Amino acid sequence: MIHISWIQFSIYLVVLITLAKPLGTYMAHIYEGNIPGPVRWLSGIEKTIYKLTGQHASEEMSWKHYALAMLAFNIAGFLFLYLLQRVQGALPLNPQHLGAVTADSSFNTAVSFATNTNWQGYGGEYTMSYLTQMVGLGVQNFVSAATGMAVLVALIRGFARKQVETIGNFWVDLVRSTLYILLPLAVIWSVVLVSQGVPQTFKPSITASVLQPTKDANGQLLSEQTIAVGPVASQIAIKQLGTNGGGYYNANSAHPLENPTPLSNFSEVLAILLIPAALCYTFGLMVRDRRQGWALLVTMTIIFVAFLTFCYTNESRPNPLIAQLGVSQPTGNMEGKETRFGVGESVLWATATTSASNGSVNSMHDSFMPLGGLVPLVMMLFGEVIFGGVGSGLYGMLAFVIVAVFVAGLMVGRTPEYLGKKIESFEMKMALVALLITPLFVLVLTALAVMTPGGKATIYNTGMHGFSEVLYAFSSGTNNNGSAFAGLGANNPFYNITLGLAMFFGRYWIIIPILAMAGSLARKQKVPASAGTLATHTPLFIGWLIATIILLVVLNYLPALALGPVVEHLMLNQGVTF
Repeated sequence: MIHISWIQFSIYLVVLITLAKPLGTYMAHIYEGNIPGPVRWLSGIEKTIYKLTGQHASEEMSWKHYALAMLAFNIAGFLFLYLLQRVQGALPLNPQHLGAVTADSSFNTAVSFATNTNWQGYGGEYTMSYLTQMVGLGVQNFVSAATGMAVLVALIRGFARKQVETIGNFWVDLVRSTLYILLPLAVIWSVVLVSQGVPQTFKPSITASVLQPTKDANGQLLSEQTIAVGPVASQIAIKQLGTNGGGYYNANSAHPLENPTPLSNFSEVLAILLIPAALCYTFGLMVRDRRQGWALLVTMTIIFVAFLTFCYTNESRPNPLIAQLGVSQPTGNMEGKETRFGVGESVLWATATTSASNGSVNSMHDSFMPLGGLVPLVMMLFGEVIFGGVGSGLYGMLAFVIVAVFVAGLMVGRTPEYLGKKIESFEMKMALVALLITPLFVLVLTALAVMTPGGKATIYNTGMHGFSEVLYAFSSGTNNNGSAFAGLGANNPFYNITLGLAMFFGRYWIIIPILAMAGSLARKQKVPASAGTLATHTPLFIGWLIATIILLVVLNYLPALALGPVVEHLMLNQGVTF
């Protein structure tokens, strides 16, 4: 089984890296306005959208105008989704006659999907109507992903341009990201998923007779099972491609109708990292130096493989507490994992989904071994830059690059440069604001939760594991991931509100300084490379960038990690229960 898992990991990485170049090239053509022939017929739809909305594709924006347009659009999406949930009981496409979602849950969900987090404190199949799933959640899956891609493209233009005041047009970048990239890919993935048995229908839930009737807690005989169906495949396709992660079903991609076969599992986990990986190549093409894109992709891949290996090593070992009961564990720690996926595919998914800001799951991270669960937690604490969300991962990584270049420049006594642009105090300040806002909210809100009655009321596991669950929740929310250590009761006013605030500030308080940095870089003159210029595509710089990322994470989070998973691991191996 171990050899099979390594073969699966290798195939996954080979397919991912192979697809990065053609997709990255395609996206570069889209953002530069060179629409490829196979999708040129969509240009008529693009022009119609601009005509109906009164936009002019040729008009560009300053970074402030770009940021205001982005915020206005996202706030409008948040308000629409909130209202849709509150009145869904009176709207059509609701065959189960589901009522209105509570105010605090509607707020949390609206913020969650508008920020590309897709944290879910509810069970989708028995909370959201078909209309809410499609028009509300599905639409936000597209446009929240497109927002991150648009912000990245604006930053790339900041590096590529010189002595200009504009960084593009938000509406054009949003439309092109959705129309030419996300929609075609979502159609392809939907067809693949439907072929594997994922439902795509407007029919109501199906009632089936069970083979072995049983009694519920009240002594009532249960002889029938209700099987929820609906427009599932279309939702799953974009939840993965857009690094959204919000599942149609409560069990997410561990549900047999959301992820029924090995092929559906592979296609879904591939979709999680596909666009983030390809955007690295897009970056290299748009700044006219493909080596820079490959260097960033190699950096991400090295860290990803290292943590995937560490997680798999820990999960492929037996749980010592279960071993004490005399239970054989030949395949490792299978608690919380689907037998049809096993340890290998569960670990690959857990590492990929938290490398990206995806948050979907095909196993329960709460049941991982302490050091196995440490991996998805740390991948989020990196700031979702190891591949990361579509767009957001790469602009977060570029913030780390700015810091790495700046520090390296100070060490050699030379003004730092990156891609021919001098990195000065303003760019450094904006990069640090973007990188430090997440630790601030993660640590402060975690402390608040474990110190207040509202936060402690639904921490059902005491001790280190309960602390890890809270830390994981706010790490997931602030870094716009959306996955969870599921032992925490989070669908209540305290967590719905605090996590909603974490998701909001974790998204937009990073985007604003990134756009400010883009505007500053676009105004700068290009500096010719010289003998003293730091090469940022070499193995030396890749190593330095990896060290910078790890060092910042260790300095910010080591005490919190020591209080949770690290101590839990030490006590587990001494046979101590908690």
